[in-house]
Amino acid sequence: MALAAADARPVIAIIIDDLGQQRNLSLAVTRLPGPVACSILPHMPWGKVVAESALQNGKEVMLHLPLQAMEAGRLAGVGEISLDNTLEELRQILAADLASVPNVVGINNHMGSLITRHPGHMSWLMAEISAHGDLFFVDSYTTALSVAQAAAIEHGVPTARRQVFLDAERGVANLEKEYARLLQLAREQGFAIAIGHPYPETTAFLLEMLPALADEGIDLVSVADLIAQQNTLLNKQQSSVLAHGL
Repeated sequence: MALAAADARPVIAIIIDDLGQQRNLSLAVTRLPGPVACSILPHMPWGKVVAESALQNGKEVMLHLPLQAMEAGRLAGVGEISLDNTLEELRQILAADLASVPNVVGINNHMGSLITRHPGHMSWLMAEISAHGDLFFVDSYTTALSVAQAAAIEHGVPTARRQVFLDAERGVANLEKEYARLLQLAREQGFAIAIGHPYPETTAFLLEMLPALADEGIDLVSVADLIAQQNTLLNKQQSSVLAHGL
């Protein structure tokens, strides 16, 4: 069932991950037009500089939180949370990760194909995110078995899920295909979220395409605004279903 409301334009949000490792590539993302969210890895050499630039350019700053992946020996990076962590360790790691990136308003996971499928640790994580104030969480959805979004809802953390990876396969042809899919999903359900990376071709592609987005009848919004519109549309759909006794 299409969720798009007749009186609302479809919206998309775009998150660019893996920022803070390389100065110039990361700063180029902060200068993209519109509210492209900037997700910064913790404890990176350029993390604070990129966060400040993002804030100055009207971008949401997010923490790109490293979570344990399925592949044995594949580390998500400095500041990783894993299944081996106790609750107290998880609490300390998250606090240190957040402290390393100023101006954070939300979080999405880096990797996490193992730990995001475990309800216990996801419940711990969302309780801790909730304790840090008004933060949202976007499930990067690196596995179809993820329970991260469900755990966020359970703990009252504003949440959404990634639908499109713009550049999991690099190259302009794939960018064009995935961007078109993003817009189509937004038209069908009223909203859609994409994640990309600070590759030069991705930044150049978005620099070209985003100014023309309004002519497509779709708005680029912040992640926080998309979550709010998503919830409004879902509530309207639920109310309609209840009213019709379905």
